Amino acid sequence: MVISDDSLQVVHFEHRLWVNELNFFADELKIYERQLEELVRKSVKKEAMQELEQFQNQFIRQKEVLDTLQHDIHIHEQKLSEAIQDSKELPLDLEYHEFMKEQMDSFRSIYAELKGNFYRFLNKWRQD
Repeated sequence: MVISDDSLQVVHFEHRLWVNELNFFADELKIYERQLEELVRKSVKKEAMQELEQFQNQFIRQKEVLDTLQHDIHIHEQKLSEAIQDSKELPLDLEYHEFMKEQMDSFRSIYAELKGNFYRFLNKWRQD
């Protein structure tokens, strides 16, 4: 499939949007990690420690997924750029772009659930 300039703009815009979202999520994860450290310093109850460690592990995993998504977006942008430089007609792998959309949707969903669970955890243990 040959991509038009308009379609290329849409793909590039989506990539930029995704990168900005991922950067925001990465910043949020840093804040959440600091909140966990604060709970540890306050000598949170032993019952909370197992859950706290689970959140630490989940945050680490989410950062890994973030890095992978950012890398994949960067590689796709490079391929688009190379194709533009090599030819006026740009073949676009729309299937890959749709796959990336699905990956972003999946990440957003998992991240939102983790975030909700984390806030419930914080509210539970900060009250004690």
